Amino acid sequence: MKDIYGQVLLDFYNRQPPEKLWLNNNYGEPEEMPAEVFFRGEEDMPEAELLALQLCRGEVLDIGSGTGSHTLILQERGFDVTAVEISPGAAAVMQKRGVKTVVQQDVFQYKTEKFDTLLLLMNGIGLTQNLTGLDRFLQHAKTLLLPGGQLIFDSSDLTYLYEDLPLPKNKYYGEIQYRYEYKNQQGSWFNWLYIDQKTLLKIASTNGWKAEIVYEDDMDLYLARLTLV
Repeated sequence: MKDIYGQVLLDFYNRQPPEKLWLNNNYGEPEEMPAEVFFRGEEDMPEAELLALQLCRGEVLDIGSGTGSHTLILQERGFDVTAVEISPGAAAVMQKRGVKTVVQQDVFQYKTEKFDTLLLLMNGIGLTQNLTGLDRFLQHAKTLLLPGGQLIFDSSDLTYLYEDLPLPKNKYYGEIQYRYEYKNQQGSWFNWLYIDQKTLLKIASTNGWKAEIVYEDDMDLYLARLTLV
């Protein structure tokens, strides 16, 4: 499978001539994704991400860590952080940027250590793909946490996408499909989950977690913190 996402990150890091990264979706027109957003520093991060970093404690597993922007901030603050990332290109960029512990692996296969905080930012919980995947992830996450540990992530309610469209009948409306397009190459379609707060609270409870919404903005984005009941 082509690692188009990783290639974009490597090209940007290595200062290759810029080319546009397009994100095709199943609900509207393709969107241009500026590569620099994946490399943003603390001064460019939204409030939800800054709060998530403040809430981290103990040993941290940064899941779907991308270029390691959040990992690096936590490292600078003295945290012991492991970055797990499925993209080989992204993992290579993290190593070049100075992330100390990089694991290039699917988080569902990761079983090496346990942590006090599991962190997924930039809607990283989307990697669970759908509601069934979220159930599976919440069960797997239990095996990755030390006693008293926490799971922190941000997501959004996508109801606004359907103001002029009917909600899908055969699936949850926050299950979206995307495909990267870069340098005349197209990746495979992949599924990504955005989950509304009400559905999250219900699924968390069903899987033995207590969920609290610790932040929400006026654009339907929120930050959740989950602990085991």
